[in-house]
Amino acid sequence: MDNLQDKVAVVTGAGSGIGRATALAMAKRGVSILVADINEAGAKNVAAEITAAGGMASAIQCDVADDTAFEMLRQEALSHFERVDIVMNNAGGMTRGLPEHVPLDEWRRVLDINLLSVVRSNLAFLPHLIAQGSGHIVNTASFAGLMTYSFDRLAYSAAKAAIVQISEGLAIYLRPQGIGVTVLCPGPVKTNIMAGLRSFGPPTDTRGPGPAFDLMPAEETGEMVVKAILANRFMLPTHEHVRDFLVDRASDWDAFIERQIDAPHIVARATR
Repeated sequence: MDNLQDKVAVVTGAGSGIGRATALAMAKRGVSILVADINEAGAKNVAAEITAAGGMASAIQCDVADDTAFEMLRQEALSHFERVDIVMNNAGGMTRGLPEHVPLDEWRRVLDINLLSVVRSNLAFLPHLIAQGSGHIVNTASFAGLMTYSFDRLAYSAAKAAIVQISEGLAIYLRPQGIGVTVLCPGPVKTNIMAGLRSFGPPTDTRGPGPAFDLMPAEETGEMVVKAILANRFMLPTHEHVRDFLVDRASDWDAFIERQIDAPHIVARATR
């Protein structure tokens, strides 16, 4: 896509944080937005922001863990805007606890929200985009899916690592069919994801990727996503120098793990 004017986007988790920021950034470029969030009031507030600024938006309450959620989103988008061009799978949920304390049902919940929501989205929207021969998918992963520092959030990290792999496979499959794929990997970004954090076992500090990564405003991340769509960019880390850490890990994985054990880590209480 070299122009977003008159396109239509479905954005989950759009009632706050990165989803909200991206929805607003796209709306400024002429994109009509279906604002989806489990928090109905948050979704309506973002849709109202867009329309007050002269854009087009509709809000819908949506639980991405519901097997029927994305069929509903597709029907709603087509009903309101008659097409879908961009799908951003951004909704997420997190849990905290040492590996021996997080129960199996909590693993299922976290994987259902973060990972299987992307699968549901693919089943609902890919046939439409493929038939259309154009479009773009944005999947929100995380630094936690690129390198492991958060052993107290393993279910979340596992889901985000899987999203990176799914997204890369989709890019290989969909690019020849005219559909772009971007995987957004946020480092520390100011969002409210921690507000819904569930905890198990004894208290733990929430480990971040380290002091090399500053806390970024969500608005800056939203602008980055829009530019990535326009450039048809696949990998989008919020902090480009994460590549140095990944090269370091690939060069000597055991040494990298030792450094992760010994390194100071910021407490990321308001980050992805």
